[in-house]
Amino acid sequence: MKINPALTKHTLAKKAGHVFDLSAQKIRSMEQSWNPEQGAPVFTIDGRYTSRGWTEWTQGFQFGASILQFDATGEQEFLEIGRTRTVELMAPHVTHIGVHDHGFNNVSTYGNLLRLMAEGLIEENVWERNFYEMALKCSGAVQAARWSRTSEGGGYIYSFNGPHSLFVDTIRSLRALAVSHRLGHALMGENDKKISLLGRLIDHAKATAKYSVFYGEGRDHYDLRGRTTHEAVFNTNDGNYRCPNSQQGYSPFSTWTRGLAWAMCGFAEQLEFVHTLQDTDLDPFGGRGAVVDFMKKAAEATCDFYIANTPTDGIPYWDTGAPGLAKMEDWRERTSDPFNPHEPIDSSAAAIGAQGLLRLGRYLKNETYWQAGLTVCDSLFADPYLSEDPTHQGLILHSVYHRPNGWDRMPGTDGVPRGESCMWGDYHAREVALYLLRLSAGKPYLTFWA
Repeated sequence: MKINPALTKHTLAKKAGHVFDLSAQKIRSMEQSWNPEQGAPVFTIDGRYTSRGWTEWTQGFQFGASILQFDATGEQEFLEIGRTRTVELMAPHVTHIGVHDHGFNNVSTYGNLLRLMAEGLIEENVWERNFYEMALKCSGAVQAARWSRTSEGGGYIYSFNGPHSLFVDTIRSLRALAVSHRLGHALMGENDKKISLLGRLIDHAKATAKYSVFYGEGRDHYDLRGRTTHEAVFNTNDGNYRCPNSQQGYSPFSTWTRGLAWAMCGFAEQLEFVHTLQDTDLDPFGGRGAVVDFMKKAAEATCDFYIANTPTDGIPYWDTGAPGLAKMEDWRERTSDPFNPHEPIDSSAAAIGAQGLLRLGRYLKNETYWQAGLTVCDSLFADPYLSEDPTHQGLILHSVYHRPNGWDRMPGTDGVPRGESCMWGDYHAREVALYLLRLSAGKPYLTFWA
């Protein structure tokens, strides 16, 4: 990346505001055309959102987008969309025992609504508050129950692939456990054993830091500091780690950039959350120093890798080891090119990673990370990534869902996806735009907890 040191939160406020100008039309279009019986919208095809039966992990982004829109603009119609749709359609996600995505679905909806009430942006209502709190308590506990133990005595929340599978994505879904713990909840086990949600959060984060993130310390032949693997595979008989794997990246030994971005954002956000806890909360789990150290090490390594392995404008290709990049000489030294004939961009990784850079930069008071985050936003909130087309339901263009499976629309003859959007990319672009708008206006700092 070529980091722009001249950017400020104030200079980007106009661009961030324009994101929500365009976002309003996109949300209205979705409301008019989407049939809930189709399932959750996932990505666009020819500019229209469509579902993709795999797991229902994107519904919270759909309705959470409306809540963020209200937060940014104060327009009541979007609050009503988000509030009504959450009540009507999100209950199955609260008790969904088959996915690792509770933080995506439920904190984006129930969590955002509870946060707005806590901030006084929506009217206080005791029963409505209780409703949101109950949903979030249950969601965190259900997520934490999806548990595999490791041979070291810790464990991890296993992915929808099964008990052997730790996904790097889930580091950002830890917000479900964090909110539930903050509300005073715990997971109740056999013989009424009270299981700490904070303990499971820390154990999962520790496993992710150890097995999903590399540090250049000789772990294997491809141990490059800051790279990530999508999936870590364990032997469920004895809890021993076996190997890296990748479901959506090019290979286990290259870096799928959306997975990298989940780690960047997830660890930075958890550092902020841990900062709000008392020492006595953390003492049973190794103490503040130990928890902060492993989270900080993972956050810094992944953010450094992103900066070093992304084109100059801060928008990454979908995988840093994708084979077509060998045909693109000096791709790191040029701006990203979504129209190249070799490999696709993943703008959704930029939307997620930007927030990780900004939050880590603020947490550490580190200008390099902060300015890198602003640089990514400056590119993301402009052509060719921000969709100005009123007939396109997507907000951020040139994202990729599942390149190995070939699920993404490839409009030309070169076999490269481009021109489409996804629910998580659009949601996180709104979230980071709101983050900047709040900072530039001197409003309360945006967190996932209330």
